[in-house]
Amino acid sequence: MTLRAVVTGVGHFLPERVVPNAEFEKTLDTSDEWIRARSGIENRHFAGENDTTSSMAVAAANAALADAGCTAEDVDAIIVATSTADLTFPSAATMVQAGLGMTRGFAFDVQAVCAGFVYALANASALIASGQAKRVLVIGSETFSRIMDWTDRGTCVLFGDGAGALLLEAQEGTGTSADRGILATDLNSDGRHKDLLYVDGGSSTGTTGYLRMQGNQVFRHAVEKLASTAQTAMDRAGVTAEDVDWIVPHQANIRIIQGTAKKMNIGMDRVVVTVQDHGNTSAASIPLALSVGKQRGQIKQGDLLVTEAIGGGLAWGAVVLRW
Repeated sequence: MTLRAVVTGVGHFLPERVVPNAEFEKTLDTSDEWIRARSGIENRHFAGENDTTSSMAVAAANAALADAGCTAEDVDAIIVATSTADLTFPSAATMVQAGLGMTRGFAFDVQAVCAGFVYALANASALIASGQAKRVLVIGSETFSRIMDWTDRGTCVLFGDGAGALLLEAQEGTGTSADRGILATDLNSDGRHKDLLYVDGGSSTGTTGYLRMQGNQVFRHAVEKLASTAQTAMDRAGVTAEDVDWIVPHQANIRIIQGTAKKMNIGMDRVVVTVQDHGNTSAASIPLALSVGKQRGQIKQGDLLVTEAIGGGLAWGAVVLRW
């Protein structure tokens, strides 16, 4: 028998404030039409005064626990994927642990920017497969609105805030692609491309900094790398594009999502898309899309999913899982 990391609960949290594209027209040389045409984004949520990365993560985690019919006491580990933790340290994950009232197990952050949730899923799967944990909360949570340069129309209109969470549980499988749970992962990075997407500050430089991006160059890398990593993960899982029920991609840009699906020979009718409502929520975008996809009735138990993401680093990867 093979131990698999099976999704037993999913949930998300979005801040109350909804920001439509038209709001940026007041301060920038941009328009709703321009933003939609280049990104597919119509609205995004921005964190309120009392919303933090950890508080949103707690809310999403509680929703996932409720969906699974579990409590925090049933959880062995928490992994939070984020680039916008509340503090330099301690980790957002330990703050979530406290916020959930969890006094056992362990918690840590993963920082791989937009690819963070894929990296976190891979780590959670390894913890479960090794027997170190039976139940792992995997959370993506971001407050990117707090690292935006509001004079840069090429970046500030693209990002939003939010959190999503999955509860993974160890269950025995047969070792075939028919098993529920994470079937295969693929992780990659190439630090030579740092200057394509980064924040120009940090604790060791003494500044918080703002997000900087060479959008055209990121786009050029994204479609090729996302299709490639997805194919590698599918090959490892022993499945083909024809077997896939849903692609649940990182929600960065509709053109990247469409280009990747086309390169994978999968129609957009098999792609979960939420970018129009949330913008790019970095490490939160995949769990947000999974939660919304389930709420919509798109994602059902037994469905075969491929999820992929690319972010600053560059870092990219994919996960194949059966829901």
